Amino acid sequence: MRAQALRSVFAIATALVLLAGCASNEGASPSAPAGAGQTDAGTNAPGGTAATPGESASQPGSPSGSESGATPPANPGSDGQAEPSGNSGNAPSPGSSAGAPAEGAPGASSGAPGTASPSGSPSPSAPAETVEYKGPVEHLFFHPLVAFPELAFDGDRISKGYDDWFVTVPEFKKMLEELYKRDYMLVSISSLYETKTVDGLPSAEAKKLRLPAGKKPLILSVDDINYYDYMRQNGNAWKLVPDSDGSVTAWARTPGGEERTDRDWELVPIVDDFVKAHPDFSWEGAKGVLALTGYEGVFGYRTNELDSPNYEKEKAEALDVIARLRDSGWLFASHSWGHVDANKVSLARLKQDTERWKKEVEPLVGPTDIFIYPYGSRVDDKDPKFAYLRSQGFDVFCSVGPAPYKIYRNGTLQMDRRHIDGVALRTQAKRLEPLFGDADLLDPARDAKAEGLQQ
Repeated sequence: MRAQALRSVFAIATALVLLAGCASNEGASPSAPAGAGQTDAGTNAPGGTAATPGESASQPGSPSGSESGATPPANPGSDGQAEPSGNSGNAPSPGSSAGAPAEGAPGASSGAPGTASPSGSPSPSAPAETVEYKGPVEHLFFHPLVAFPELAFDGDRISKGYDDWFVTVPEFKKMLEELYKRDYMLVSISSLYETKTVDGLPSAEAKKLRLPAGKKPLILSVDDINYYDYMRQNGNAWKLVPDSDGSVTAWARTPGGEERTDRDWELVPIVDDFVKAHPDFSWEGAKGVLALTGYEGVFGYRTNELDSPNYEKEKAEALDVIARLRDSGWLFASHSWGHVDANKVSLARLKQDTERWKKEVEPLVGPTDIFIYPYGSRVDDKDPKFAYLRSQGFDVFCSVGPAPYKIYRNGTLQMDRRHIDGVALRTQAKRLEPLFGDADLLDPARDAKAEGLQQ
């Protein structure tokens, strides 16, 4: 009991450090070639940095997102698109179809992410005619959804962080409806590039993107869908579990103490159900990218506790969930093992962290060529740390910025993602109009509890 209490206090304290200091990490996007368009860089939201062996923990237990609170500056005079669209994705694990391998990649098959669409996620039949899409590609990222606003916005010290860096279930559902009305269509990030081997390294090269006429591409990614201890105490679901239709659903212990599942508690089953109801919202069965750390396991399973007597059970259950996600069109990305800021840590620390991700997480989700920077940070192309990440099989790098941006450079695809969270909803309405129009998205539950506490 004492150990459990200490663990709870530690989780809250470390999450508080992150949530209190979360803000935008702007201005870090790489300089683009002339005519390619510039970008503003990242947002680092709740995401902690776990200790590696021999070091003390620093800011563990929070999801990645925005780190300064500053509103990102506008992206003047550019749609941010540095190159026409191009395809690859997660490399398959041995003997399985792990994600959406690039066309032409070793052992990869062409087509959509995964190998099958489950009963809940039918793929639309390919139209007789598609057109080449040459416009900006929106990439939106979220954290796990707030399922219980009474815990997230209860006036405690973490509430401000939750208000800044998360969205609630009703907010996300409204967003899907608005995106659908505006002819956005989910595409796999693997449809933007193909991977070829150059000098022994995977190399992402642009590939033309073809879509049904009138449709606009949309990529979704979800950071920190690990369900850290602090998340379970502050309004998120607890884990993803198998559902009866072959897909996954969310499980939690409710504020009232009831243990049950609900498909309306998390982004993944909500998207699965939306695509089932609106097949033309997904191109070739695409769903999104799930960015995972490893220091508190994956998807709510504590696969980081290698010496635990429950490890094999946790691992088996996680593998079942992962297979269902993969088969339904979800891809996986590295978010580093310990949620480290790749730009700030030493090369030795980055190597140590990456080795641990490959030891503990990659055997579960399979190889991936996608690296999603924690804290919306990024590493310069000429930095030895960038060369190291390339040597580990990564050729797609995603940061955070206020507008669409992608560039193909030196064998990589580098892409910014918009942070969709409380900060964006409260302060960036004009910038979000192309996505959501003037819809009133803010959930009244954000303010109801706070108002009650003030009375």
